[in-house]
Amino acid sequence: MSTDAIYKADVDSTTITTAESRKAIAAGVWGTVVEWYDYAVYGFLATIIAQHFFPSADDTTALLSAFAAFGLGFVARPLGGIAIGWLGDARGRKTALVLTLFLMAVSTVGIGLLPTYASIGVAAPVLLVVCRLVQGFSAGGEWGGSTAFIVEWAPSNRRGLFGSLQQASVAGGLLIGSGVAAIVASILMPEQMSDWGWRIPFLLGGILLPLGMYIRRNVEDTPAFRAVQEQNEKPREMPWRAAGQAFGFTILWTVSFYIMLSYMPTFTQKYAGLSRTEALWSNTIGLVAVVIAIPLMGRISDRVGRKPLILASVVSFLVLSYPLFSLMLAYGNFAAAVVVQIIFGLMLASFSGPGPAAIAEIFPTNGRSTWMSTAYSLSVAIFGGFAPYIATWLISATGSPLAPTFYLMIAAAISTLVVLTLRETAHSKLM
Repeated sequence: MSTDAIYKADVDSTTITTAESRKAIAAGVWGTVVEWYDYAVYGFLATIIAQHFFPSADDTTALLSAFAAFGLGFVARPLGGIAIGWLGDARGRKTALVLTLFLMAVSTVGIGLLPTYASIGVAAPVLLVVCRLVQGFSAGGEWGGSTAFIVEWAPSNRRGLFGSLQQASVAGGLLIGSGVAAIVASILMPEQMSDWGWRIPFLLGGILLPLGMYIRRNVEDTPAFRAVQEQNEKPREMPWRAAGQAFGFTILWTVSFYIMLSYMPTFTQKYAGLSRTEALWSNTIGLVAVVIAIPLMGRISDRVGRKPLILASVVSFLVLSYPLFSLMLAYGNFAAAVVVQIIFGLMLASFSGPGPAAIAEIFPTNGRSTWMSTAYSLSVAIFGGFAPYIATWLISATGSPLAPTFYLMIAAAISTLVVLTLRETAHSKLM
């Protein structure tokens, strides 16, 4: 029986084991790796970017400016979620994902080629912000589009596993970005890294583009999407409740993600006694733990359900954030930072493993890309994109390096209440 025939009978069939589906999963995963490598490099090199684009006599002011530009990229994410999400629902997941990959690569290479403030004055930070806005627009459509793409290709008894590969690929992109930045920082002298070496990770994003474009252009759209198109289904009523749940569900997810995996190299350099190279390697090791643990948690969620793992994650962030940060600051060395980042990585993986499937399963197929992208991106824009900025500001305002933990704990409390309202969807068919 052909894949098309299977899906006309049952979009959720567990018989999806074809080479075509594996190829589609590879397309979703590889493209997301490229997207988030491009997007995350900025955060890892924020201290250098601050020097070149936001010169100031005060290091904290310069760093706040750099993280504000980082956060502005997230402002464009809801717009990208709406526009590219609609494109994915109207023209197909594949069309939307090819567009997001192209936009991300072009804007990332653009950052790597930008003249600095010393060369062109105020035009430099303006152009940097433009590139960040394009990155944000692309990322806004990428997450929801790739999640819908992967989950809709998954057999019904493996949606947790397949969906977790999308989130593992996000962490994988961050891992590669952190690893590349660490390798470049290890090879070059500090002066060389600060002068021109910081451009290398951005320019490498352009090299990754051709393969990602080739893979995504040569896959079929999802069987679930094709089935809906063939049946010419009219959109169901607007899933406002599901959108609200997705928004609240994402708050801790995004805050923990950008505090623990993007801001942490800056934090460990400034407050935990690590050198720039040690901070990048510590972050890279923590990301390895995340990438390994996420698919395991996704697979476990196919058996025990999504909610038990997600609740364990939100409660652990509520209870352990303060003591773990305190431990890292008390020891102030590379080993302590690695241990803490691995523990945080496992906590995050317990959410990120089942998370993509859980959020995709509450939306209908004919509106999944638009609504999921919009709700997720809006939450990320408000709570996650400015997380490094908020963390830096909280420390500056309170004088305590432990201040960011309260932001994590508040986010965990909100997401806990939302997760309790979700129905268990692990063993249900996609709508």
